[in-house]
Amino acid sequence: MPQALRTTLLSLRDLALTAGPFILLALALLVAAYVMLDPTPPKHLVLATGVEQGAYAEFGKRYAAMLKQHGITVELRTTQGAADNLALLGNPASGVDVAFIQGGSDEERDEAGNNDAPPDTTLQSLGSMFYEPVWLFYREDSARRLLKADTLSNLSQLVGWKLNVGAQGSGVPPLMDKLLEANHVDPATIQLSRQPLTPAVVEFLGGKLDALVLASAPESLMVQMLLQTPGVRLADFAQAEAYSRRFPFMSPVKLPRGVVDLARDIPPQDVHLVAPVATLVARDTLHPALVQLLVQAARQVHADAGWFQKKGEFPNGQTNAYPLAREAERVYRDGVPWLQRYLPFWVANLIDRMWVVLLSIVTLLIPLSRVVPPLYELRIRSRVFRWYGQLRAVEDAVDTKPAQDLLTELDAIETKVGQVSVPLSYADELYSLRSHIQMVRRRLQGR
Repeated sequence: MPQALRTTLLSLRDLALTAGPFILLALALLVAAYVMLDPTPPKHLVLATGVEQGAYAEFGKRYAAMLKQHGITVELRTTQGAADNLALLGNPASGVDVAFIQGGSDEERDEAGNNDAPPDTTLQSLGSMFYEPVWLFYREDSARRLLKADTLSNLSQLVGWKLNVGAQGSGVPPLMDKLLEANHVDPATIQLSRQPLTPAVVEFLGGKLDALVLASAPESLMVQMLLQTPGVRLADFAQAEAYSRRFPFMSPVKLPRGVVDLARDIPPQDVHLVAPVATLVARDTLHPALVQLLVQAARQVHADAGWFQKKGEFPNGQTNAYPLAREAERVYRDGVPWLQRYLPFWVANLIDRMWVVLLSIVTLLIPLSRVVPPLYELRIRSRVFRWYGQLRAVEDAVDTKPAQDLLTELDAIETKVGQVSVPLSYADELYSLRSHIQMVRRRLQGR
């Protein structure tokens, strides 16, 4: 091996051995920070939606398509509605990470037999997403037969009607209980049925039901169909403002005239409705990066103007039942992180969550790194200076040992020193040692 290459390799080895502990310390700190911060989110997410043809299901498909662009697979879990979703979120064994929840569902749950139960502190809100109007559809012929009138104007007129309020697990049955109670209507005076949406619509259109009620965004296929079905009318909640005062989780909304079909003028007049606000609720263990992606997807899905909201009204960070997730609050406040506008999500997310730690590690290591040059210098110079001890021992023995023996020891020292390699910047130390060996040799030869 050429001497120059050998010297270079030895210098690199010395540098590695000197700086190695600091490199290992930096790596250990990085690994510890990575484990504690867990910056890389899981690639699988379970989202509880609702019935097959409901608005929750439609929105869930859009969320899944958007998160798939970032490598996240969203499993859509079909349920009967908000009550089922809330129960799944409250059960860690269900595997559900996030779900659509109808406004007021948490209150309904408590009143269903658990009034004193404290709120679930393991859940957090990702914000309010959209209005979920209460749609009360009724048959015109039923109104004429039971009311001797063309229109249903008050919930108290439902006495004696055959009304479907939705299946168990939906948020509608307990909601209707509240509305009927507010109108002093005994549910026993109404022929209530609790069928799932699809079979209930079939019976409703077949004349076996007089009315049915559902709470859903207008994107629901069933809502769209019923609004345009001849012989079916939508009840007008003329007291919508009063309902919103009685039930804080409800808002008064208005279905504008002609918004369903301008050409056919459907509906033929403005219709007043009451609407809970749907929220996206997640476990507090959901990875912050997934919270960020879900809120970003929500801003794309729900931000446009609709039948009941203005452009940009939803989604928003207003929430009452559950605390707003910190990462969701950050997205609502600052928008899409700056790095994600120029880098892939995974890279931007890693930098975004690790830069503070990286800066802290660098701040810690910079003072420590000042020790490396002196240690490196000490390591190289000690390779030369350790021979001065043996050279000094030979010189001190001039008066006690035969000169020939000392010359033999000196030859051995010189031979070993000749095998020492040091960087060129420290060559003067090595040549100085050799000159001192020759000086001691001349002294011994002079005797």
